[in-house]
Amino acid sequence: MEKILEILKSIRDDIDYEKEDKLIDDGVLDSFDIVSIVGELCDEYDITITVDDMEPENFNSAKAIHDLVERLLDEM
Repeated sequence: MEKILEILKSIRDDIDYEKEDKLIDDGVLDSFDIVSIVGELCDEYDITITVDDMEPENFNSAKAIHDLVERLLDEM
């Protein structure tokens, strides 16, 4: 989880990712932020995030992103 928080903060350091749980629903992150986050996660964890994974609930919080990464790692 710590590495995911580092990645998120490297993209946008003005957000409290430990408290925010509606990053997408409240428009805190825009599409460019999401593309950047997806790219960083794929590089860091050597995973593929597909179009099917690009659901708002997978990116609404750091925990949701962590859960997505864990699921994708388990599927490898």
